[in-house]
Amino acid sequence: MNIRIETDRLVIRPLEMTDETSMFEMDSDPGVHRYLGNHFYTRIEQSRDNIAFIHQQYRENGIGRWAVEEKTTGNFVGWVGFKLIQETINEHVNFIDFGYRLMQKHWNKGYASEAGRAALDYGLNVLGYKDIYAMTDIDNGASRRVLEKLGFHLVEIFPYNGALNWREVNAPTTWYKLGV
Repeated sequence: MNIRIETDRLVIRPLEMTDETSMFEMDSDPGVHRYLGNHFYTRIEQSRDNIAFIHQQYRENGIGRWAVEEKTTGNFVGWVGFKLIQETINEHVNFIDFGYRLMQKHWNKGYASEAGRAALDYGLNVLGYKDIYAMTDIDNGASRRVLEKLGFHLVEIFPYNGALNWREVNAPTTWYKLGV
């Protein structure tokens, strides 16, 4: 996958295996996984497997989550992007999911909104997506505010069925759609 998106402060690019240490630092942080079912990483192999899975999505679907780094330092911030969800979630299947995750040390800097805006612009104007969805834990107010700032609207709260293994079965989960 060949993508490079620049914002005022950030660079968005494909995730690479060289990001494994930074991904592990982010995903081994219990605070980062507080609203993701507390399934934080305990081995760097989990980061390698995740990056390999994302590379498979790049090849098979032409999309995936992308690395976000600071433009001035090159420091890894987290990831942003799209994922084709082929499992049934909230009575939807084969839909485009938007998501982001940042290292805790980069929270409250406006990076999620900045990277999200750039990624969504690419998804809408380059990839031609019409319907983009996002999900959050019902209690994750910060993530919900970012989605709403990006133009997502809450459609409903549904009992998450656990298909993606990031939430517990039947956990109340928000279902957002861009521009509803």
